[in-house]
Amino acid sequence: MIEKTGLVLEGGGFRGIYSAGILDYFLERDIRFPYVIGVSMGACNGTNYVSKQVGRNLRVPYNYINDRRYISFYNLIFKGGLFGMDFVFGEIPRKLDVFDWKTYEESDQRFIVVATDCRTGKPEYFEKGKMDDLLEVLKASSSLPFISDMITINGKSYLDGGMSDSIPVRKALEDGNEKLVVILTRPEGYEKKPSSMGFLTRIKYGKYPELINCIENRYREYNETLDYVKRLESEGKAFVIRPVESLDMGRVERNRDKLKATYYLGYRDAEAIEDELLEFLR
Repeated sequence: MIEKTGLVLEGGGFRGIYSAGILDYFLERDIRFPYVIGVSMGACNGTNYVSKQVGRNLRVPYNYINDRRYISFYNLIFKGGLFGMDFVFGEIPRKLDVFDWKTYEESDQRFIVVATDCRTGKPEYFEKGKMDDLLEVLKASSSLPFISDMITINGKSYLDGGMSDSIPVRKALEDGNEKLVVILTRPEGYEKKPSSMGFLTRIKYGKYPELINCIENRYREYNETLDYVKRLESEGKAFVIRPVESLDMGRVERNRDKLKATYYLGYRDAEAIEDELLEFLR
């Protein structure tokens, strides 16, 4: 396992299937990092990377994206969110496609999940071995604004970690890593635009002024972080893997063929850069 090197996993909804292909290639080649931090879908991918369950990051959405319990307007109308969170983070990992708790818990890798505290609008970092319920934390990190309910953990309300720390490279460096491998789901040159939902944001989250500020400034934080990642890359402190072009994949995707194609794109990209990556790690 590579010392003092962190793996940073961006979210992006189903665009994260690209990252899933990369991580499965890493597992097959026994490329392991002592520190893993992920946001939203990136956190879900990272969980299965730590538990060494090759294929699970693709298998779960591929098998269930057309199941109403997984994602549907029925859920949005009757259960408060587009995704059936209790199904995704309850029935699936506990019964239908069982998560390997033993391997996860026995892993010596540090694993951190990012969620956004709705009261402060700031990121909160939940670490393996120090969080009460991994599945609830993943649920919080993956709960997108507007289409998901807030998730309560220890009396505090949380939403998608990507709103407050989309690419947690600073946290990874603060935790003592000297080098970073960063997996992004947007191509080079991408720039996030300001939210066009300011009025709706204020209506829906009027009781959470710091969350409103977080949502409205997310584009600025994201673009500044991309600039910082580029600087780390130029200094030889970061190795960035990202798709060459925009992925033909929505944040919410129902096409199985697109899921599989995006997964194998990530897998092939990892294969193509393996020698360069290993040289960076040395």
